Amino acid sequence: MSITSLSTSAPRWMKDSANAATRRYAVATAGDRPAPDWLIVGCKRGGTTSLFNYLVRHPGVLPMFPTMRGNKTTDYFFKEQARGDAWYRSHFHTERYRNRLARTLGYRPVSGEASPFYVWDPRIAERVRAAAPDVRAIMLVREPVRRAWSHYQERVQNGVEALSFADALEAEDERLDGELDRMREDPGYYSAAYDFYSYRSRGVYLPQIRNWHATFPREQLLVIRAEDLYGDTQATFDEVCAFLGIPSVPMATRSSFNSTWRTSDLPPQEVADELAAYYEPHNRELGEYLGRPMGW
Repeated sequence: MSITSLSTSAPRWMKDSANAATRRYAVATAGDRPAPDWLIVGCKRGGTTSLFNYLVRHPGVLPMFPTMRGNKTTDYFFKEQARGDAWYRSHFHTERYRNRLARTLGYRPVSGEASPFYVWDPRIAERVRAAAPDVRAIMLVREPVRRAWSHYQERVQNGVEALSFADALEAEDERLDGELDRMREDPGYYSAAYDFYSYRSRGVYLPQIRNWHATFPREQLLVIRAEDLYGDTQATFDEVCAFLGIPSVPMATRSSFNSTWRTSDLPPQEVADELAAYYEPHNRELGEYLGRPMGW
């Protein structure tokens, strides 16, 4: 049975067995597997899945190992650190394979992963620096009212949110109360509440960017607007390629992935107005920090 047919037609136990065997092999060869060259670190509901899929269709960008699995993330820096560095590196292709591919490409291919939690959890920047000090990180920022609404809609669709949007915003502080303290006290603690229900707070981007800049040089973080990714996709893709040190190519697709992107997609007007007023000073401060207006 071929690998492809195994992945599509085999029973679950056979797939699990094959996955375990592949991971054992990858861990055993982790010494030849470099840390990721790049990470897409956020923001949630801001285009991370689309950008990841655009990148892995570039001939000089390697998907995670094994390619057939189609994974986007390891969740290593907030859920899986106990598995260790060899387990993490097992998700990226070997240097030997890269060298062989480089002879065809004329340059070294790069690889990475994407998780919008990586910039939201303030503990993660230091963990990333310990594992991959030279990594180049990309953060997408999206107009925060629409981002919050999209985040809420996703949670409703996933069956973990029963409140109305207005009530969920009202409950946010109580739901998150003490979670950040517990995360700081317990390095292994993952807070589902801090991830799931941070509708309003997750759209305040500047503290997240400053936290990353406190750990990494500014030139190792590229901040791009999600509106630019979807409004001028090829030009934004070219900017990302230049940041990663790979040649730009015509994109294989410009379709969005895992997206509910609609420019008219706004919450009820009263809630939208309240959120817009809340975000206005934060957006202005973000633009001043980055040296360009955000246009929100």
